[in-house]
Amino acid sequence: MIFTVLNQFQDNPAALVAFLAAAGVAMVTGLAFHEFCHAWSAYQLGDDLAARQGRLTLNPLKHLDPIGSALLLLVGFGFAKPTPVNPMRLRYGPIKGGAIVSAAGPLSNFFIAAVAALPLKAGLIDSVASFDAIGDASGSEIVGLFLVFLVFWNVLLGVFNMIPIPPLDGFDVIQPLLPREVRLQLQQVRPWGPALLIGLIVISFATGGAIDPLGWVIGGLSDFVFDLIG
Repeated sequence: MIFTVLNQFQDNPAALVAFLAAAGVAMVTGLAFHEFCHAWSAYQLGDDLAARQGRLTLNPLKHLDPIGSALLLLVGFGFAKPTPVNPMRLRYGPIKGGAIVSAAGPLSNFFIAAVAALPLKAGLIDSVASFDAIGDASGSEIVGLFLVFLVFWNVLLGVFNMIPIPPLDGFDVIQPLLPREVRLQLQQVRPWGPALLIGLIVISFATGGAIDPLGWVIGGLSDFVFDLIG
């Protein structure tokens, strides 16, 4: 991502700074609020593990992961440090309680996206017409650009995390909806979840996007959410 952006704005340092500031703050905000809401919901349900580890805060430095941050800079998509949760201490039990804590993250991203979209949809704030116009944008238009990034990034982050493949949140969100026998069988899949995700991403890159199951799911669901929030 960073190399594409540098090339796009190589002759316009002011536009480069504005773009990176708006995009970077939007991405970090989404990640930090996502993990904070995991910690907050777990705390509300009786588990203080994340709170004792200093994660019950909106300070992004407590949530950012070095590798995830590097990927965010290089490819435009990364991850934060997983919020520690002791499911056995959750009210309603590890299945229902775990689903609530897991759902809190993606729902927080959809909430941010909806709130950020309101002034844009109401016409209270205008964004820049194109990236080429960033260098000449007014302060209000830079704020609008930031809101656009907030909407776009948080919808993608929320949708991606709702995919039911471990360790993504969607895997635990669906657990209460499944018969006990199915849940037990799916637990055998949990250790292989990260490898499955990486494999799907590699397939997409290897085929130039011709075979991209994750992209198809994320794209379709993101379009649905964008339609909902206008």
